Amino acid sequence: MENLKAEHLGSGREAKHWPKPTLPEYAFIGRSNVGKSSLVNMLVGIHRLARVSNTPGRTRNVEHFRVEPNKNKGVAWMLADLPGYGFAKTSKTERAAWQAMIQTYLRERENLQCVLLLVDVRLDPQQNDLDMIQWLGTEGIPFVIVFTKADKLKQPAIVSNVAFYKRTLKKTWETLPHLIITSAETGQGREEVLGFIADVNSRWGL
Repeated sequence: MENLKAEHLGSGREAKHWPKPTLPEYAFIGRSNVGKSSLVNMLVGIHRLARVSNTPGRTRNVEHFRVEPNKNKGVAWMLADLPGYGFAKTSKTERAAWQAMIQTYLRERENLQCVLLLVDVRLDPQQNDLDMIQWLGTEGIPFVIVFTKADKLKQPAIVSNVAFYKRTLKKTWETLPHLIITSAETGQGREEVLGFIADVNSRWGL
């Protein structure tokens, strides 16, 4: 699949600093250091579009990007890289401010089509991920679960871990959300994620 055209539109903590909601938008969120920026770069095929850091908590604002489809196929869309939750070397006050910003964005961003919740496939279900899943469901915000770092495990372990995640979710969810397995290193899942976005985009404005 060809690389996409993409550009950074801006960074901000309040709606007045975010781009006008004129295009379908997809928010990427997950625990600190889950690999959000690496996945963003892999999806668009631009190595340094989103800043990648080994330090948890590097992303502190909502970072917006405009993405153009290949060869004018479909509509342009916006990607929002949100601050990670969970561990970060920052104060409780700062983390509380991030949480309030994220919740405001997710509740009020009118062009938001879906949240891509990133989860490290190597880990057992983490409570703060499960809390976010429950919160999104309670708020009625569409989301999919995107497993990251699949290159770090052999296939049998991936299958086992995803199956365990499904069993955990079935305790509280009658219908499971869509699940996608990815690797920013190998490109696994790129076509599936972009295909999902293209499908949702096809209904934009209807």
